[in-house]
Amino acid sequence: MDKLYWLDQIKLQNRAKVGDKAFYLSRIMQRGYPVVPGFVVSAEILRQFLENLNSSESLVADLPHSSLHLDVTNWRQLQQVASRLRQEILTATVPQQWMSTIFQAAREWQTGCLILRPTLAVSTATPGMKNISGLLESVFCQCEPEAIAFALKRTWSQIFRARSLLYWQRSGINLQQINLAVLVQPVENAIASGLLRANSSGWEIEATWGLGIAIALGEVQPDVYYIQPETGVVLEQQLGNKMLAYSVDDAAPGAFSQPVLNSVLTPDRTCLSTYLIQEAQQKQYALQEEYLQQIISLGTQLVSELGETFTIKWTIAGHTTSSKLYITQVSPPQSIPHVHFIRGLGAAGGRIVATALVINPQQKPEQLPKGVILVVPTITPDWLPLLQQVAGIITEQGGLTSHAAILARELGIAAVVNATSATTLIQTGERLLLDGDRGEVYRIKGDSKEEMERVGKENPLSQDRPKPKVPHPAVTSHLPMIATQLLVNLSQSTLIEQVQSLSVDGVGLLRSELMVLNILDGQHPNNWILGGRQAELLERWSEQIMKFARAFAPRPVFYRSLDWRSQDLPSLSDSLQSSPQSMLGERGTFSYLRNPAVFELELKALATVQQAGYSNVNLLLPFVRTVEEFVFCRRKVEQALLTEVAQFQLWMMAEVPSVLFLLPEYVKAGVAGISIGTNDLTQLLLGVDREQGQLAKVFNERHPAVMSAIAQLIQMAQSAGIPCSICGQAPALYPEIIDKLVEWGITSISVEPEAVERTYQAIARAEQRIILAAARRKLHF
Repeated sequence: MDKLYWLDQIKLQNRAKVGDKAFYLSRIMQRGYPVVPGFVVSAEILRQFLENLNSSESLVADLPHSSLHLDVTNWRQLQQVASRLRQEILTATVPQQWMSTIFQAAREWQTGCLILRPTLAVSTATPGMKNISGLLESVFCQCEPEAIAFALKRTWSQIFRARSLLYWQRSGINLQQINLAVLVQPVENAIASGLLRANSSGWEIEATWGLGIAIALGEVQPDVYYIQPETGVVLEQQLGNKMLAYSVDDAAPGAFSQPVLNSVLTPDRTCLSTYLIQEAQQKQYALQEEYLQQIISLGTQLVSELGETFTIKWTIAGHTTSSKLYITQVSPPQSIPHVHFIRGLGAAGGRIVATALVINPQQKPEQLPKGVILVVPTITPDWLPLLQQVAGIITEQGGLTSHAAILARELGIAAVVNATSATTLIQTGERLLLDGDRGEVYRIKGDSKEEMERVGKENPLSQDRPKPKVPHPAVTSHLPMIATQLLVNLSQSTLIEQVQSLSVDGVGLLRSELMVLNILDGQHPNNWILGGRQAELLERWSEQIMKFARAFAPRPVFYRSLDWRSQDLPSLSDSLQSSPQSMLGERGTFSYLRNPAVFELELKALATVQQAGYSNVNLLLPFVRTVEEFVFCRRKVEQALLTEVAQFQLWMMAEVPSVLFLLPEYVKAGVAGISIGTNDLTQLLLGVDREQGQLAKVFNERHPAVMSAIAQLIQMAQSAGIPCSICGQAPALYPEIIDKLVEWGITSISVEPEAVERTYQAIARAEQRIILAAARRKLHF
């Protein structure tokens, strides 16, 4: 190793050696801006390391000169190659001389904690190359030679992960073009951290207590400030939900880092520790006015250096007698020609460019053009068959747990809900950029072919509906073992192939009402029965359930029987006279008492699946109000002979608040397990209609009353000796509550496919913290 590249000394000709992240940070540091100090282990060092690997593996022996021509469609081969390459790197020895140089340099900071940030430069940019943020992640480690060496190898090995190899090949990048350097910086305790996103239309500042890793891992909802760039005036600010924070754990024993998703590697067993924020502090903004003004002033100065569009990450390092604002990361300047003109709630992630189609819900069409962005006041479940071809959804009403949001996440469609006056402001035929992650809609300026091609390059988004963001098993095969069961919520058989190989223990919620909409041909089940077509419907219904049973066997599938309100299905006429509509309607098991025919058909379909040899399907009863309703359903189940199969279990949803008082009676009546539905439980406990997006701040699944009810249900289930699952949106939307769920003793968590991987990691972190806390308590006695 010839030398390290210190940030305050990097020159233009060093850019390929130090990577873009370090290069841009060094530029603003050398112009006098407050940047956390650091040095770079250059890309040349990685090449020397790979060339000197002493391995009999032919793949490794050719590195770094091999281009690794892989068939990336062969997932088994891709995973095997990635695993072998990474294993060779992680078990190899970093030369002692290198480690001595790096360790001696890091010791100058007199810190116990370091962060190693991958900083990449591709020698020849290719047309297919996209934003790689999130592809490579940072690693925390103690400032000790062994820990640094392992963290360095961890960082290097990321370019050979399955998803990285897939990305390189699909972007037309050979390994010889990749220059991966590592930026090493000290980590200090912070009062607050966050980021500043700037563009010509407005600035957005996010902030949380402690280190910024809490935002990167999605474990907190940060405070947000909207700033007018010209004046620096705070136009609006929103208090986030910050239950925990990260700090430097100087007393942490030396240990190695472990990988997670998002932008960093997990701090578990490293030099970081988490702590819970006191309730009073949770209600406070993380930024004092003094610090907020410092960040705004810093942003104003950076406009002259970086242009109007940039993103920086910042931290306010806390000292015993003082504090100081530092920049920890700066994004390369980019031109963003769009200005958002509608803001709503980001209900389903993804960004899409397509043509708008504005529709009056009273004039629901029989079909929709392929690849449009659908703009409607609201969406009911019976729209599901129509949504299969759309590229995006914008609704004027609805919250994060509304039907539109759930359907969009289920189908993998980018969606913004609660976008006020969207049907008035948007015209059919307009070209839009819909950002489902940030809840924003942009009108694309200009309609020339050149303009559209430019937008397409800046936003490489398909005109076709994107596939659901389901991680491939090749990405999740190295996850740590967890004791809490992780299940998946499903309704569409078209997703089975993508989902069945995920690291899940089964299907925790099979939404029957969405599943059967694809087979009803626009007719209510009652009409099928009264029209003498019961046998045909039974065959279709059984086939649908059997697809899930077959794909996941022997893992359990919890089939939730129909839970419809009449107003949810305005296009499905029911030949039976319905009672007047209400907010709740004749939902769940109460509707079975009134008209048992459809429920009996469902039970026959389940029995048909059992007779076909599948014993892994269980029944989950929805919206149970009384013990009498449950007993009625249990008798119907027994009459259908479902209980003749020993493995069969009859569960119920715990979503009506009366279950908090009646659970022991339900258990006596035969309930074998409960699944907490946080969507309805929150709605009924707080008296807030979940379909009303304007009440999104009030519809809070982390409200103390809701969390207390969940804790009580878990404890009551433990006392009764039955399992307790949770299948509402809360764990997926707010991963920070998973710590509490695991601590309280939840037996399983069921989430949407796109949330499986991050939920797995959150469960693993929660279980590791519990084990660590127990070990520490044992040491004290």
